[in-house]
Amino acid sequence: MRRSVRGMPVITVVALSAGLLTATAPTAHAAAGATLPFTSVEAESATTTGTRIGPDHTQGTLASEASGRQAVQLASGRRVEFTVPRAANAVNVAYSVPDGQSGRLNVYVNGTRLAKTLPVTSKYSYIDTSWIPGSRTHHFFDNARLLLGQNVQAGDKVAFEAAGAQVTVDVADFEQVAAAAGRPAGSVSVTSKGADPTGNGDSTQAFRDAISAAQGGVVWIPPGDYRLTSALSGVQNVTLQGAGSWYSVVHSSRFVDQSGSSGGVHIKDFAVIGEVTERVDSNPDNFVNGSLGRGSSVSGMWLQHLKVGLWLTGDHLKVGLWLTGDNDNLVVENNRFLDMTADGLNLNGNARGVRVRNNFLRNQGDDALAMWSLYAPDTNSSFENNTISQPNLANGIAIYGGTDIAVRNNLVLDTNALGSGIAISNQKFLDPFSPLAGTITVDGNTLVRTGAMNPNWNHPMGALRVDSYDSAINATVNITNTTITDSPYSDFEFVSGGGQGYPVRNVTVDGATVRNAGTVVVQAEAQGAATFRDVTATGVGVAGVYNCPYPANSGTFALTDGGGNSGWSTSWSDCSTWPQPGQGNPDPDPNRNLAKGRPATATGSQDVYTPGKAVDGDANSYWESTNNAFPQSWTVDLGSVQAVRRLVLKLPPSSAWGARTQTLTVLGSTDNATYATVVGAQGYRFDPATGNTATVSLPSGTGLRYLRLSVNANTGWPAGQFSEVEAYPTS
Repeated sequence: MRRSVRGMPVITVVALSAGLLTATAPTAHAAAGATLPFTSVEAESATTTGTRIGPDHTQGTLASEASGRQAVQLASGRRVEFTVPRAANAVNVAYSVPDGQSGRLNVYVNGTRLAKTLPVTSKYSYIDTSWIPGSRTHHFFDNARLLLGQNVQAGDKVAFEAAGAQVTVDVADFEQVAAAAGRPAGSVSVTSKGADPTGNGDSTQAFRDAISAAQGGVVWIPPGDYRLTSALSGVQNVTLQGAGSWYSVVHSSRFVDQSGSSGGVHIKDFAVIGEVTERVDSNPDNFVNGSLGRGSSVSGMWLQHLKVGLWLTGDHLKVGLWLTGDNDNLVVENNRFLDMTADGLNLNGNARGVRVRNNFLRNQGDDALAMWSLYAPDTNSSFENNTISQPNLANGIAIYGGTDIAVRNNLVLDTNALGSGIAISNQKFLDPFSPLAGTITVDGNTLVRTGAMNPNWNHPMGALRVDSYDSAINATVNITNTTITDSPYSDFEFVSGGGQGYPVRNVTVDGATVRNAGTVVVQAEAQGAATFRDVTATGVGVAGVYNCPYPANSGTFALTDGGGNSGWSTSWSDCSTWPQPGQGNPDPDPNRNLAKGRPATATGSQDVYTPGKAVDGDANSYWESTNNAFPQSWTVDLGSVQAVRRLVLKLPPSSAWGARTQTLTVLGSTDNATYATVVGAQGYRFDPATGNTATVSLPSGTGLRYLRLSVNANTGWPAGQFSEVEAYPTS
């Protein structure tokens, strides 16, 4: 697994220069992330009279939720000044103010204060989800946008000055917004049905009447602000179109709520901005809740301050002429999802042929993009070329079950607690659930500062996680052309997150560039296997591999070298501790027990007296082989080849255990295939009067990974028995 590189595939890289985040596209592979109409500039790279905060990855801190894990804090009267990176006439600012406060940002262009200001508020922030284990108050940031009323050019200066409150500025998005689009010929305008573009009146019925009148055609939403007080339903065979997401704005926390549709719904080019200030999972406070029907699309939308952007259910039950929950061949593209209290988008079962591509998602309160195969599998669906920044409670992208799913060319940045950049998982949450099946393709993705400390596990989650949480992973999982940069912890994690030790199988990691891993490149905590090919690492924080499956007796995880790997040849030496970022791999304790907590197997076990009992550190628990079936063997995997000089074999110290002699042979192997005798068959006396222990000395120069004890006789019981097998590198 550690040979020299043999011609790496060309991979997308992320360039961080002067606070600009851009994806550079090599000719051999598509660029990761969405093609966006704006350019983002980090506040920490700007000129300021305020205070820079961060970097920080600690759950619950303001900087940990910021883009780049840094931001600029402005007391009232302090300012931050950005150099404009491109021609623009509009700006969106990500910011935070203290809980319970509101204020404004005064705006200056080249030193001249504008009459317009940006209101800032904590109203939509500081979300508590106490029913989610491990969560704390989160969702500290919000977004506010402004049409400047003038054009600025690259190199101009735009400054923001805090007024009325302390304001933390995270990032500014500069955009050249095109003029408002004109009304399509033959369309039905909502204003013709009585909609109020001032936002004062209730336009709900006008929207319903326009949809009814425009069947097979277009409902036109002119520039203006429209207030809807209840959700739309019965939406089918119609296009809802606005003049652009900066001009046509619908204020609604529940825009479409329907269990089914005959399809042909196209929603495009306007904004839906809600008033969701807390997360209530029983409320359908979503832009779309349920279904739009087959062959539908959502494009060019600005979605903000909702619980979920699109929560799409699917059960494909015929009701009259409708197919309830049918979202087959849905396309969701070129949208912005900002400040949701939960998911950005969730395909909640039985989605087929759905394409979610070229979207921008920032500050989601749960998984930014998710497929959850509840009731029936999501099938042949994909997340492609999306840019995801700052999901603050879960994953950037999560695939929970499903068949033949693809995750391609996405850019994920700055995940927080409980989340990886990408999670491929059999966590089911509810039944009936369809586990991963077929081929899961994870290709061309770039992950920046992703992965987090999981407070429930009290150990890290990797940037890219494959998780047999509730069942074994038997699908083919192909992870190719991946770039991982500045993960605070590990890069690739293989785990059975439910703690049951289900295996992770059939995984290939082919072509990856990883830079500056905080701890390790591979964090293996499940039994199973993965093949690594052309994986190069630089700036590894601690060691190349942490390979300590949990539970300790659940089995081993085999890392197969496919060739072309470099920069991560070392292994973490102590499975009893977790590597910490920047800690370095400590010199092994020469007096440590090499076998403690390591995976153990046996030719047989009696009742609950399983092999792992002999390496659990508890002398009162024990392994007992199948009775009356000598010879019996017990084997432990030490994780890597070790120089073992001494074994200490134990039985429970209780006087209830009578003295006995066990006859055994010590064998060793480096590959678990070919074993050699290390110490020939001898009888070892165990007597509670002297501690019920026996010591076995091994020849100098003994090197083995797999230690096997073959028991041929026991004068006290017709089985092999050990409460602890301890292996030491010192004589």
